Amino acid sequence: MFRVSAHFLRHIAVISSQVMILGFGYGFLGSVLYHGYLSPSDQVSNLWKNHPQELTMAITSIATVLSVTTATLFTISMKEALRHRISRPISLVQLSAGVALTKGTTILRPEYFRLTTLTLFVFGVLRLLTAGWTTLLTPVYFSLPINMQGYELDITGTAFSSMLFNEYKNQGYADIRDDAFEVLDIGGMLSGISAAGQTYGLPGTFNFNGVKYNISTQGIVPTINEYSGSHATPGPNGTRLGFSGGNVTVNTRPVPGNRTSLPLPQGFSRNYSMLQQGLTATINCQAIGSSDTQYTLNTNNSEVVYANAAAALNNSLAGLRLWNILLDTPITQNYVTMVDASGNANPSSGFLPSIFLTDSVPIAILSQGFDKYSFLGPSVCEVTPLLTTVRADYSNDLISSEIISSTPFQSENVQLLSFVAGVANFQSISSQGLVSSTIGDTLFSIYSSTTITTIGDNLGNQTVYKELEEYWRGVVEFSATFLRSGFMVVNSFPNNTIPLILRNRGYRTTFDPSNTLHLIMASAAGSLTLEDFSKNGIINNEDVKVWLDESEKDDETNKKFVKVD
Repeated sequence: MFRVSAHFLRHIAVISSQVMILGFGYGFLGSVLYHGYLSPSDQVSNLWKNHPQELTMAITSIATVLSVTTATLFTISMKEALRHRISRPISLVQLSAGVALTKGTTILRPEYFRLTTLTLFVFGVLRLLTAGWTTLLTPVYFSLPINMQGYELDITGTAFSSMLFNEYKNQGYADIRDDAFEVLDIGGMLSGISAAGQTYGLPGTFNFNGVKYNISTQGIVPTINEYSGSHATPGPNGTRLGFSGGNVTVNTRPVPGNRTSLPLPQGFSRNYSMLQQGLTATINCQAIGSSDTQYTLNTNNSEVVYANAAAALNNSLAGLRLWNILLDTPITQNYVTMVDASGNANPSSGFLPSIFLTDSVPIAILSQGFDKYSFLGPSVCEVTPLLTTVRADYSNDLISSEIISSTPFQSENVQLLSFVAGVANFQSISSQGLVSSTIGDTLFSIYSSTTITTIGDNLGNQTVYKELEEYWRGVVEFSATFLRSGFMVVNSFPNNTIPLILRNRGYRTTFDPSNTLHLIMASAAGSLTLEDFSKNGIINNEDVKVWLDESEKDDETNKKFVKVD
């Protein structure tokens, strides 16, 4: 019967144990280096995050056990190796070095440099085993970059312009000055107030449809599920221009990579940075000079249409004044304000009318303040809307945007321009009440709360005009956000899918002409046929002209080289 000696089994156990420990260590390190991360389950990650002291103790204990085990196995191995070596002639200094290695000590004999260096190296490694295992096994926070791809509504093309025009007809909007052109008036005002406040460094967070924007919307809607806001389903008349809140569809997803074998961890926090299509405006506000003939605002046509001399006795309405604000063109705007029985305004009340000129770009907004708002004389704000590409950063439940590039409106954007002007015009009308104006109160209160000077003394340095510019910019940007929300809300399109012709892709795979693999892929995709490697073939191939064709196919972008005949 075959018997295995205890000596042999001990060797097998030592070797197996060392291989297992080394395999675990190098396998763990290799997995981290290959995948870029090695994350435990979200449940375990949260447990570690909430109990860091217990985590440190557990990791240190495991590292200590591994290091002691490794050192013990090394000592046993050195004893066996030394016992085998002394069966042959060996110098005493070599024997001394072997004994030092088995005990985890060193020899310091400069004349025997190699043996001294070897024992010092082994001594250092053994002493650092615990620290090394602790460093390797201790979990750390890491950032995992993930590319995203998707699409959103393109409001800049002719297809959307035609659809918007049809929506105008369906809703009965005959003119931007039509009283029916009401688009969530309170949202536009709040957006303007938030944007104006940042003129003086006030923290501005604008909330719309359950989404928080930093200062202003920049004309975008969320493209990330966690930031999409409301999850309500709108009614039959609650989409497109009738939008009053609801779940805006999100069409983004992670780009598949070469590490899809590992599930993506939920993480403790997620930050996103997306390139999106936005809308803003450059606005220049200034006083209308007495000799200025381009803009003329006539505010002298008003009359008292109601007077009640006994109002003080029965605490009723004293009087109303009808204002007919005129331009030198056939454009008028009517307002009604509260006055006393003699037709005089209360000193604490204010009147700030605004009237639009929208025949061309820039759009002109003419304004003048009275009574409480008399600090704002005859003024004009020239508004030039711009289509933009913005980098939207999603972090800490807040969306912040930065403009990357901008282009002016084109001929195909006439309907979009009409909508922007219509929203801003409605805001200017609805902001004025019987005794005060939201625009005027915004200018007055923000300035007064952040300075010690009188608001009327500061118009010379354009501070209040700057505030007015930011107000209108916030309103203009909100109009685009409202428009996108209305057309991207659920039930706006069949199956909640934006048609291809109306899509703006926020992510496209970039073709790098310096990348050899990209050149090969584009050539293969286009079935580019070239001559062989003969002398004439190489010369002839050098004269072949190609161009990169980027076309849409099956909801993806196809890139290929096409030969020019």
